[in-house]
Amino acid sequence: MQPEPTATDGGATLLGQGLFWQDMRVGATFRTYTRTITETDLVSFVTLTGMTDSAFLDATLVGPMGGRPVPGVLTLSIIEGFIIQSLIRGTGLAMLGYTLEPLAPVHVGDTVHAIIEFTGVRSTSTGNRAIVDSTITIFNQRAEPVMRYSSRRLIAGRTEAE
Repeated sequence: MQPEPTATDGGATLLGQGLFWQDMRVGATFRTYTRTITETDLVSFVTLTGMTDSAFLDATLVGPMGGRPVPGVLTLSIIEGFIIQSLIRGTGLAMLGYTLEPLAPVHVGDTVHAIIEFTGVRSTSTGNRAIVDSTITIFNQRAEPVMRYSSRRLIAGRTEAE
């Protein structure tokens, strides 16, 4: 899955390559970086997706969740971005499915990160790839879990050259 070498790379090792399925072990855990969710994140996301509910756009409205809530899928998207940029960059082939369990609201100004745990790794019969299951728990800045989801992904395997 690594890009073809170029005449200028001198055989240098590619940085940022995700894990191949052969490197994923059941029980292994990884922690993402953190990110503070901003007003700009909220407004851009709800405008892009059409989720223009007053609960997200009216800064004077204080609803039952307190503070300025953000859509759960925005929180999920930020964590998925971390996973793609680091854990499966260049090796992730497909998201096969996920189940989501919201645990607590996330608000503008909250800082989120996640813990990823591999819960299953099964090679497929063709194509040097595997189905990898994981549980991702998202936390806020107070170390409170705010969301948990299980994912099933198709992950590429290492080639002979790698």
